[in-house]
Amino acid sequence: MHAQGRSVGLGLALVSALAFGGSGVAAKPLIEAGLDPLHVVWLRVAGAALVMLPVAWRHRALVRRRPVLLAGFGLLAVAGVQAFYFASLSRIPVGVALLVEYLAPALVLGWVRFVQRRPVTRAAAVGVVLAVGGLACVVEVWAGLSFDVLGLLLALGAACCQVGYFVLSDQGGDGEDAADPLGVIAYGLLVGASVLTVVAQPWNMKWDILGGAVDMGGSQVQAWVLLGWIVLIATVLAYVTGVVSVRKLSPQVAGVVACLEAVIATVAAWVLLREHLSLPQIVGGAVVLIGAFIAQSSTPKAPSDGPVAGGEPDEVTDAEGALSTGRIAP
Repeated sequence: MHAQGRSVGLGLALVSALAFGGSGVAAKPLIEAGLDPLHVVWLRVAGAALVMLPVAWRHRALVRRRPVLLAGFGLLAVAGVQAFYFASLSRIPVGVALLVEYLAPALVLGWVRFVQRRPVTRAAAVGVVLAVGGLACVVEVWAGLSFDVLGLLLALGAACCQVGYFVLSDQGGDGEDAADPLGVIAYGLLVGASVLTVVAQPWNMKWDILGGAVDMGGSQVQAWVLLGWIVLIATVLAYVTGVVSVRKLSPQVAGVVACLEAVIATVAAWVLLREHLSLPQIVGGAVVLIGAFIAQSSTPKAPSDGPVAGGEPDEVTDAEGALSTGRIAP
Protein backbone atom coordinates (compact mmCIF):
# COMPACT_ATOMS: atom_id res chain seq x y z
CA MET A 1 0.00 0.00 0.00
CA HIS A 2 2.90 2.33 0.78
CA ALA A 3 4.48 1.65 -2.62
CA GLN A 4 1.12 2.18 -4.31
CA GLY A 5 0.68 5.49 -2.48
CA ARG A 6 4.12 6.65 -3.62
CA SER A 7 3.30 5.70 -7.21
CA VAL A 8 0.06 7.67 -7.06
CA GLY A 9 1.90 10.58 -5.45
CA LEU A 10 4.56 10.55 -8.15
CA GLY A 11 1.92 10.50 -10.88
CA LEU A 12 0.11 13.45 -9.30
CA ALA A 13 3.40 15.36 -8.91
CA LEU A 14 4.14 14.85 -12.60
CA VAL A 15 0.63 16.02 -13.56
CA SER A 16 1.11 19.08 -11.35
CA ALA A 17 4.47 19.88 -12.96
CA LEU A 18 2.93 19.44 -16.41
CA ALA A 19 0.01 21.71 -15.54
CA PHE A 20 2.15 24.41 -13.92
CA GLY A 21 4.68 24.18 -16.77
CA GLY A 22 2.04 24.97 -19.37
CA SER A 23 1.04 28.25 -17.76
CA GLY A 24 3.80 30.32 -19.31
CA VAL A 25 3.09 29.12 -22.84
CA ALA A 26 -0.56 30.14 -22.49
CA ALA A 27 0.20 33.41 -20.72
CA LYS A 28 2.88 34.71 -23.09
CA PRO A 29 0.54 35.34 -26.07
CA LEU A 30 -1.80 37.29 -23.77
CA ILE A 31 1.10 39.39 -22.48
CA GLU A 32 2.42 40.01 -26.00
CA ALA A 33 -1.09 41.11 -27.00
CA GLY A 34 -0.94 43.91 -24.43
CA LEU A 35 -1.97 42.52 -21.04
CA ASP A 36 0.25 43.42 -18.11
CA PRO A 37 1.93 40.31 -16.60
CA LEU A 38 0.55 41.13 -13.16
CA HIS A 39 -2.95 41.36 -14.63
CA VAL A 40 -2.53 37.89 -16.14
CA VAL A 41 -1.53 36.61 -12.70
CA TRP A 42 -4.62 38.23 -11.17
CA LEU A 43 -6.88 36.69 -13.83
CA ARG A 44 -5.30 33.33 -13.13
CA VAL A 45 -5.73 33.40 -9.35
CA ALA A 46 -9.08 35.21 -9.26
CA GLY A 47 -10.55 32.93 -11.92
CA ALA A 48 -9.40 29.84 -10.06
CA ALA A 49 -10.79 31.23 -6.80
CA LEU A 50 -14.15 31.74 -8.50
CA VAL A 51 -14.13 28.15 -9.79
CA MET A 52 -13.31 26.85 -6.29
CA LEU A 53 -16.02 28.91 -4.52
CA PRO A 54 -18.41 25.93 -4.16
CA VAL A 55 -15.57 23.92 -2.62
CA ALA A 56 -14.81 26.76 -0.21
CA TRP A 57 -18.45 26.86 0.88
CA ARG A 58 -18.49 23.11 1.43
CA HIS A 59 -15.40 23.33 3.63
CA ARG A 60 -16.34 26.57 5.38
CA ALA A 61 -15.65 24.97 8.78
CA LEU A 62 -11.94 25.20 7.92
CA VAL A 63 -12.07 28.96 8.46
CA ARG A 64 -12.74 28.35 12.14
CA ARG A 65 -10.60 25.22 12.56
CA ARG A 66 -7.45 26.10 10.55
CA PRO A 67 -7.35 29.88 9.93
CA VAL A 68 -3.56 30.12 10.17
CA LEU A 69 -3.03 27.33 7.63
CA LEU A 70 -5.47 28.91 5.16
CA ALA A 71 -4.01 32.41 5.53
CA GLY A 72 -0.44 31.10 5.24
CA PHE A 73 -1.21 29.08 2.13
CA GLY A 74 -2.91 32.03 0.47
CA LEU A 75 -0.21 34.56 1.36
CA LEU A 76 2.81 32.33 0.67
CA ALA A 77 1.87 29.57 -1.77
CA VAL A 78 -0.41 31.69 -3.95
CA ALA A 79 0.18 35.44 -3.67
CA GLY A 80 3.74 35.44 -2.35
CA VAL A 81 5.31 33.27 -5.05
CA GLN A 82 3.64 35.24 -7.84
CA ALA A 83 4.30 38.72 -6.44
CA PHE A 84 7.96 38.17 -5.55
CA TYR A 85 8.73 36.39 -8.83
CA PHE A 86 7.22 39.08 -11.05
CA ALA A 87 8.83 41.81 -8.95
CA SER A 88 12.23 40.15 -9.43
CA LEU A 89 11.70 40.05 -13.21
CA SER A 90 11.74 43.85 -13.29
CA ARG A 91 15.37 43.83 -12.11
CA ILE A 92 17.04 40.56 -13.21
CA PRO A 93 16.76 38.24 -16.25
CA VAL A 94 14.05 35.59 -16.34
CA GLY A 95 16.55 32.71 -16.30
CA VAL A 96 18.29 33.98 -13.18
CA ALA A 97 14.99 34.61 -11.38
CA LEU A 98 13.70 31.15 -12.30
CA LEU A 99 16.88 29.46 -11.11
CA VAL A 100 16.84 31.28 -7.76
CA GLU A 101 13.14 30.47 -7.28
CA TYR A 102 13.80 26.79 -7.91
CA LEU A 103 16.37 26.68 -5.15
CA ALA A 104 13.21 25.88 -3.15
CA PRO A 105 13.82 22.09 -3.14
CA ALA A 106 17.20 22.65 -1.48
CA LEU A 107 15.60 25.02 1.03
CA VAL A 108 12.90 22.41 1.70
CA LEU A 109 15.60 19.88 2.57
CA GLY A 110 17.13 22.42 4.96
CA TRP A 111 13.74 23.04 6.57
CA VAL A 112 13.04 19.33 7.02
CA ARG A 113 16.54 18.59 8.31
CA PHE A 114 17.23 21.52 10.64
CA VAL A 115 13.82 22.99 11.56
CA GLN A 116 11.62 19.89 11.70
CA ARG A 117 14.67 17.80 12.70
CA ARG A 118 13.63 14.95 10.45
CA PRO A 119 16.17 12.88 8.52
CA VAL A 120 16.48 13.24 4.75
CA THR A 121 17.84 10.60 2.42
CA ARG A 122 21.09 10.82 0.50
CA ALA A 123 19.13 10.21 -2.71
CA ALA A 124 16.93 13.24 -2.08
CA ALA A 125 20.00 15.43 -1.50
CA VAL A 126 21.73 14.17 -4.66
CA GLY A 127 18.50 14.67 -6.61
CA VAL A 128 18.33 18.31 -5.48
CA VAL A 129 21.92 18.99 -6.55
CA LEU A 130 21.36 17.43 -9.99
CA ALA A 131 17.99 19.13 -10.48
CA VAL A 132 19.30 22.60 -9.62
CA GLY A 133 22.40 22.10 -11.79
CA GLY A 134 20.31 20.89 -14.71
CA LEU A 135 17.89 23.76 -14.23
CA ALA A 136 20.78 26.22 -14.55
CA CYS A 137 21.43 24.74 -18.01
CA VAL A 138 17.74 24.76 -18.99
CA VAL A 139 17.37 28.48 -18.26
CA GLU A 140 20.91 29.20 -19.58
CA VAL A 141 21.64 31.28 -16.52
CA TRP A 142 25.06 32.35 -17.85
CA ALA A 143 23.43 34.16 -20.80
CA GLY A 144 21.95 36.88 -18.63
CA LEU A 145 23.86 36.71 -15.37
CA SER A 146 23.07 39.72 -13.20
CA PHE A 147 23.95 40.56 -9.64
CA ASP A 148 21.31 43.13 -8.85
CA VAL A 149 21.08 42.59 -5.10
CA LEU A 150 17.45 43.66 -4.73
CA GLY A 151 16.39 41.54 -7.71
CA LEU A 152 18.13 38.47 -6.29
CA LEU A 153 16.54 39.07 -2.87
CA LEU A 154 13.11 39.29 -4.48
CA ALA A 155 13.72 36.02 -6.35
CA LEU A 156 14.89 34.43 -3.10
CA GLY A 157 11.65 35.66 -1.54
CA ALA A 158 9.78 33.72 -4.25
CA ALA A 159 11.85 30.63 -3.40
CA CYS A 160 11.02 30.98 0.30
CA CYS A 161 7.33 31.33 -0.52
CA GLN A 162 7.56 28.21 -2.66
CA VAL A 163 9.04 26.41 0.36
CA GLY A 164 5.91 27.54 2.19
CA TYR A 165 3.84 25.89 -0.55
CA PHE A 166 5.48 22.50 -0.02
CA VAL A 167 5.66 22.71 3.78
CA LEU A 168 2.08 23.96 4.25
CA SER A 169 0.79 21.36 1.79
CA ASP A 170 2.16 18.75 4.19
CA GLN A 171 0.51 20.33 7.26
CA GLY A 172 -3.03 19.09 6.72
CA GLY A 173 -3.09 17.07 9.94
CA ASP A 174 -4.35 13.57 10.60
CA GLY A 175 -7.56 12.01 11.78
CA GLU A 176 -10.56 14.17 12.57
CA ASP A 177 -8.43 17.34 12.53
CA ALA A 178 -7.22 16.72 8.99
CA ALA A 179 -7.68 19.67 6.62
CA ASP A 180 -9.08 18.58 3.28
CA PRO A 181 -6.59 19.61 0.56
CA LEU A 182 -9.37 20.91 -1.68
CA GLY A 183 -10.60 23.20 1.10
CA VAL A 184 -7.07 24.48 1.77
CA ILE A 185 -6.55 25.24 -1.92
CA ALA A 186 -9.95 26.93 -2.27
CA TYR A 187 -9.38 29.32 0.63
CA GLY A 188 -5.74 29.81 -0.33
CA LEU A 189 -6.85 31.01 -3.75
CA LEU A 190 -9.44 33.32 -2.19
CA VAL A 191 -6.82 34.86 0.10
CA GLY A 192 -4.32 35.12 -2.77
CA ALA A 193 -6.89 36.74 -5.06
CA SER A 194 -7.74 39.31 -2.39
CA VAL A 195 -4.09 40.28 -1.92
CA LEU A 196 -3.35 40.37 -5.65
CA THR A 197 -6.42 42.55 -6.30
CA VAL A 198 -4.80 45.29 -4.22
CA VAL A 199 -1.44 44.83 -5.93
CA ALA A 200 -2.55 44.35 -9.57
CA GLN A 201 -5.42 46.88 -9.63
CA PRO A 202 -7.37 44.97 -12.33
CA TRP A 203 -9.73 47.90 -12.97
CA ASN A 204 -6.90 49.34 -15.09
CA MET A 205 -6.65 46.19 -17.24
CA LYS A 206 -7.24 46.11 -21.02
CA TRP A 207 -10.33 43.89 -20.82
CA ASP A 208 -11.08 44.10 -24.56
CA ILE A 209 -8.07 41.88 -25.33
CA LEU A 210 -9.87 38.91 -23.78
CA GLY A 211 -12.62 39.17 -26.39
CA GLY A 212 -10.35 38.79 -29.41
CA ALA A 213 -7.74 36.45 -30.87
CA VAL A 214 -4.03 36.49 -30.07
CA ASP A 215 -1.01 35.12 -31.89
CA MET A 216 0.44 31.84 -30.59
CA GLY A 217 3.44 30.64 -32.55
CA GLY A 218 2.01 31.93 -35.83
CA SER A 219 -1.54 30.69 -35.20
CA GLN A 220 -4.54 32.72 -34.05
CA VAL A 221 -6.07 31.50 -30.79
CA GLN A 222 -8.99 33.00 -28.90
CA ALA A 223 -7.77 34.77 -25.77
CA TRP A 224 -10.53 33.25 -23.63
CA VAL A 225 -9.36 29.74 -24.56
CA LEU A 226 -5.86 30.49 -23.26
CA LEU A 227 -7.29 32.10 -20.15
CA GLY A 228 -9.45 29.03 -19.55
CA TRP A 229 -6.37 26.82 -19.78
CA ILE A 230 -4.47 29.04 -17.34
CA VAL A 231 -7.32 29.03 -14.81
CA LEU A 232 -8.59 25.44 -15.02
CA ILE A 233 -5.44 23.47 -15.87
CA ALA A 234 -2.44 25.61 -14.88
CA THR A 235 -3.98 26.70 -11.57
CA VAL A 236 -6.90 24.58 -10.29
CA LEU A 237 -5.63 21.21 -11.54
CA ALA A 238 -2.01 22.13 -10.82
CA TYR A 239 -2.61 23.12 -7.20
CA VAL A 240 -4.95 20.20 -6.44
CA THR A 241 -2.60 17.53 -7.79
CA GLY A 242 0.41 19.30 -6.32
CA VAL A 243 -0.92 19.50 -2.76
CA VAL A 244 -2.17 15.90 -2.78
CA SER A 245 1.17 14.67 -4.16
CA VAL A 246 3.07 16.36 -1.32
CA ARG A 247 0.94 14.51 1.22
CA LYS A 248 1.53 11.17 -0.52
CA LEU A 249 5.26 11.68 -1.09
CA SER A 250 7.03 14.24 1.10
CA PRO A 251 7.84 17.95 0.75
CA GLN A 252 11.45 17.28 -0.22
CA VAL A 253 10.70 14.66 -2.90
CA ALA A 254 7.73 16.56 -4.35
CA GLY A 255 9.90 19.69 -4.45
CA VAL A 256 12.52 18.03 -6.64
CA VAL A 257 9.89 16.56 -9.00
CA ALA A 258 8.45 20.08 -9.29
CA CYS A 259 11.70 21.16 -10.96
CA LEU A 260 10.35 19.40 -14.04
CA GLU A 261 8.04 22.39 -14.45
CA ALA A 262 10.86 24.44 -15.95
CA VAL A 263 11.77 21.63 -18.36
CA ILE A 264 8.13 21.20 -19.41
CA ALA A 265 7.74 24.95 -19.87
CA THR A 266 10.86 25.09 -22.06
CA VAL A 267 9.79 22.14 -24.22
CA ALA A 268 6.24 23.50 -24.54
CA ALA A 269 7.62 26.87 -25.67
CA TRP A 270 9.75 25.01 -28.24
CA VAL A 271 6.75 23.13 -29.65
CA LEU A 272 3.98 25.75 -29.41
CA LEU A 273 5.82 29.08 -29.56
CA ARG A 274 8.65 27.99 -31.89
CA GLU A 275 11.29 28.92 -29.30
CA HIS A 276 14.21 26.64 -30.22
CA LEU A 277 16.19 24.67 -27.64
CA SER A 278 19.98 24.79 -27.46
CA LEU A 279 22.19 21.80 -26.69
CA PRO A 280 22.84 22.93 -23.06
CA GLN A 281 19.07 23.20 -22.51
CA ILE A 282 18.51 19.67 -23.79
CA VAL A 283 21.35 18.30 -21.64
CA GLY A 284 20.09 20.30 -18.64
CA GLY A 285 16.59 18.91 -19.09
CA ALA A 286 17.96 15.38 -19.05
CA VAL A 287 19.91 16.13 -15.85
CA VAL A 288 16.77 17.51 -14.17
CA LEU A 289 14.90 14.32 -15.12
CA ILE A 290 17.69 12.18 -13.65
CA GLY A 291 17.72 14.23 -10.45
CA ALA A 292 13.94 13.97 -10.08
CA PHE A 293 14.08 10.19 -10.67
CA ILE A 294 16.78 9.71 -8.04
CA ALA A 295 14.91 11.83 -5.50
CA GLN A 296 11.53 10.16 -6.01
CA SER A 297 13.07 6.70 -5.72
CA SER A 298 14.35 7.48 -2.23
CA THR A 299 12.61 6.04 0.81
CA PRO A 300 12.45 8.36 3.83
CA LYS A 301 14.24 7.04 6.89
CA ALA A 302 11.93 6.20 9.77
CA PRO A 303 11.93 9.02 12.34
CA SER A 304 13.82 8.36 15.53
CA ASP A 305 12.36 8.64 19.01
CA GLY A 306 14.48 11.68 19.82
CA PRO A 307 15.68 14.75 17.97
CA VAL A 308 17.74 14.21 14.85
CA ALA A 309 20.25 16.92 15.73
CA GLY A 310 21.61 17.57 19.18
CA GLY A 311 21.56 15.43 22.31
CA GLU A 312 24.11 12.63 22.05
CA PRO A 313 27.79 13.58 21.64
CA ASP A 314 28.26 11.41 18.56
CA GLU A 315 25.22 12.74 16.72
CA VAL A 316 25.76 14.60 13.43
CA THR A 317 24.64 18.24 13.56
CA ASP A 318 24.98 19.27 9.93
CA ALA A 319 23.80 17.86 6.62
CA GLU A 320 27.27 17.53 5.11
CA GLY A 321 28.56 15.51 8.04
CA ALA A 322 25.45 13.36 8.02
CA LEU A 323 25.87 12.52 4.36
CA SER A 324 29.58 11.81 4.66
CA THR A 325 29.17 9.49 7.63
CA GLY A 326 26.19 7.66 6.21
CA ARG A 327 23.87 8.71 9.03
CA ILE A 328 21.34 9.78 6.40
CA ALA A 329 20.98 6.58 4.47
CA PRO A 330 19.15 6.07 1.17
